[in-house]
Amino acid sequence: MATTNLSYYDKTTIPNAKDLRFGIVVSEWNETITEGLYKGAFDTLIDCGALSENIIRYNVPGSFELIFGCKKMLGTQNIDAVIAIGCVIQGETKHFDFVCKGVTQGIKDLNIKYDVPTIYCVLTDNTMQQSVDRSGGKLGNKGVESAVTAIKMTRL
Repeated sequence: MATTNLSYYDKTTIPNAKDLRFGIVVSEWNETITEGLYKGAFDTLIDCGALSENIIRYNVPGSFELIFGCKKMLGTQNIDAVIAIGCVIQGETKHFDFVCKGVTQGIKDLNIKYDVPTIYCVLTDNTMQQSVDRSGGKLGNKGVESAVTAIKMTRL
């Protein structure tokens, strides 16, 4: 991953998103990181043809709450894909492990339950610098990669 630029994509290989509707659920925890990820995802969807009025955003307090936010979005909005944006950084306790596992499992469960893809855009880094590097820093932006994934998954 350290050699991959998360922001690179070849637009000729991505379907046009003009007629698609997207949901983006954003964690407010580690806001400087999640806002960078959101900007990357939003700008990429627009660059690939999505209309801004067809991109719906929900905010949730933390990454663990992404699951409920995405479930609510999937149950109440007419969308073609939802992107879950969060950031969990390793601390001194096991909390990191529980949150990461719960969020990963929850998003997997949403993909099984609903016929609309839920895209995992949750950074689970050891340090704040690693998160900075992956949210618009030297490694690009995972939000960009997630938007491309969302568009491609709508075509399955």
